[in-house]
Amino acid sequence: MLELVKAGGWPMIPLLLLAVLAVAIVVERFWSLRRKEVLPPGLGEEVRRWAASGQLDPAHVESLRRNSPLGELLAAALDVRQRPREVIRERIEDTGRHLVHRMERFLNTLGTIAAAGPLLGLLGTVIGMIQMFLGILDHGVGDVNQLAGGIGKALVCTATGMIVAIPALIFHRYFRGRVAGYVIEMEQQAGQLLDALDSSRGDAAKARAATRAARG
Repeated sequence: MLELVKAGGWPMIPLLLLAVLAVAIVVERFWSLRRKEVLPPGLGEEVRRWAASGQLDPAHVESLRRNSPLGELLAAALDVRQRPREVIRERIEDTGRHLVHRMERFLNTLGTIAAAGPLLGLLGTVIGMIQMFLGILDHGVGDVNQLAGGIGKALVCTATGMIVAIPALIFHRYFRGRVAGYVIEMEQQAGQLLDALDSSRGDAAKARAATRAARG
C-alpha cells in the first residue's frame, strides 16, 4: 500500500486528505441525520394535543424549539399562532429553509470531493506520464517492461481518485435524498398543526359566541 502511495507522487497527498475528510463527513452526517434526532416519534401528535388543550405557554414552546428540527419548525408556527393562516405558513416556510440549510451542512463539501477526486487523480497521472516521457527523452526507451511498470504507477492516481470520488458521490446523493424525505414529513406535520390551530380557534370563537348569546 505504501509503495502505491509513493508511486502516485505528491498528488496522492491531497487525495488521501480528501478521503479522510469524506469519511469524517459521512460519519458526522449519519449521526446528525438520525431519524429520532430530526423527527422524534410522536412529537407532532403531542404538539397538536397542546394546541387543542391550550397548553401553549412560553416554556412549552421554548422547550419544543430546542427539541429537534421538527420541534423548531412547529415552535416557529406556534410563535405566530394568533395570526392569520397565511402568516403562519410564511413563518413555517422561512424556518424550513433555514432547517434545510442546516441539515445539508457539509453536503456541498462532500459533492466537491466527489467532483475533485477524479480531477486530482487525472492530474497525478498526467504528471507521472510527463515525468516518464521526459525520462525516455533523456535516456531512451530502455526496458519495455520497465516502461509498462511506469505507466501502471502513473495510473495509480487515477484509480485512487475514483476510489475517493465514487463513495463520496453515492453518500452525497443518499444524504440529499434523506434530507428531502425529512422535509416532506416535516411539512406534513406542520400542515396538521395548522389544521389543529384552526380548529382550536374555531372552537374558541364558538365558545365566545355562546357566552355572548347566554348573556344577551
